[in-house]
Amino acid sequence: MLTLAIDIGGTHIKASVLDASGHMVREELKADTPRDATPDKLVAAIRALAQRLGSYDRVSVGFPGVVRNGVIRTAHNLGTPRFAGFDLASTLADVLVAPVRVANDADVQGLGCIQGAGLEMVITLGTGFGSSLFEDGHLAPHLELAHHCFGGGRTYEDELGDAALKRVGEEEWNRSLAKAIDALRALTTFDHLYIGGGNARLVRLELPRDVSIVSNVAGIVGGVRLWTTTKHADAEP
Repeated sequence: MLTLAIDIGGTHIKASVLDASGHMVREELKADTPRDATPDKLVAAIRALAQRLGSYDRVSVGFPGVVRNGVIRTAHNLGTPRFAGFDLASTLADVLVAPVRVANDADVQGLGCIQGAGLEMVITLGTGFGSSLFEDGHLAPHLELAHHCFGGGRTYEDELGDAALKRVGEEEWNRSLAKAIDALRALTTFDHLYIGGGNARLVRLELPRDVSIVSNVAGIVGGVRLWTTTKHADAEP
């Protein structure tokens, strides 16, 4: 069983094909997320990547926003008005001629890196700020913590998104991250926190034992585990 795993970000789209154990059997490909993205542009970009990767049996997609039953509810870094209500799963099932599951990208990244014991939290640092929470390996209902107030009337994404990094520089951004870790610990009492996303490479903090950096490849690898969960309805071609 081969899974075409797609990780959609605000800046790039990554894709690969994985075997049943989650190992890549095709080289990971990357393309720019279309400027002023629309559903049609995004689907076209995904189809182009899929055509380069060859055969597969099913598809997993991580999307940067709230997803319910394959339908996009929010897409803050792509343009919510353009995407809200768009049935990405069913559209891709028709275009890629395979069953499709779509979930929030941080949820998929979490599936690719958690150990499955205790309360585990995942945050992603990229164009925006993503988060997911798991208890004994089970994904909790998705919360958009990115847009929750963090301090001074600003949100986690305001303080830790890519725009903030460019505005304040790495040193101040790392200080904000340290405060966020403390806030998230108080909020969830996590047993372990995983930090992923493209900007995780810039973390310079001395992390405690219950916080670790994970490879961004988890956003692809989690695509196989998305098919072992029962909460997602499949979209069939």
